[in-house]
Amino acid sequence: MKKMLSALLLLTFALFFSQEKKPMYWQDIQNFKKLDQENAPAKDAILLVGSSSFTKWTDVANYFPDKTIINRGFGGSRLTDLNYYANDLLSPYQPKQIIVYCGENDFADNHKLKAKKVVNRYKTFYKKIREKFPNIEVDYISIKYSPSRESLWPQMKEANKKIAAFMKKEPNAEFIDITKAMEDANGNVRKELFVEDMLHMTPEGYQIWTKVMNPYMK
Repeated sequence: MKKMLSALLLLTFALFFSQEKKPMYWQDIQNFKKLDQENAPAKDAILLVGSSSFTKWTDVANYFPDKTIINRGFGGSRLTDLNYYANDLLSPYQPKQIIVYCGENDFADNHKLKAKKVVNRYKTFYKKIREKFPNIEVDYISIKYSPSRESLWPQMKEANKKIAAFMKKEPNAEFIDITKAMEDANGNVRKELFVEDMLHMTPEGYQIWTKVMNPYMK
């Protein structure tokens, strides 16, 4: 009986620690793999990669009915997570275009984080994309100014400015600025475009993104 209890305890500890060792968002990536196994991903699609603004855009295909979209936004991911899972996010696909929305959570995760650090994280991910897809269109959607994160706007604005300058110099690359379209006539962020948490967007917010993104979509 003691041996059985010991064995059971060992198994319990083994299961506990194996789960503990799994990195953040590991399950999200496994879910993507399962989706790809069930339905082979379309070639020449537009691949969306990034954080919760993409994750929660579950009906994105309805906003772009004439486009083939693969949405691989996951959790509240940061650029560090995109870099960590870069192979899983890029290797299974043969897209004609990649659109990235990420960076907002990097600042939220560390309020003292400098814009330069986030920009360098994005450049690292961009390099990983280019190593695999040297010639396709790669676009970055500007960090939105969520009302719940107003204290972080200065760093976010600086990061947007630096990433915009970087993308301007790169071939087949665009910086898609959604910030102006989300402001009212007085230049204030329209809070009605956000749900209660003042972080994630309403369908109207996504409609605005759609109008801004459309000219850039392949």
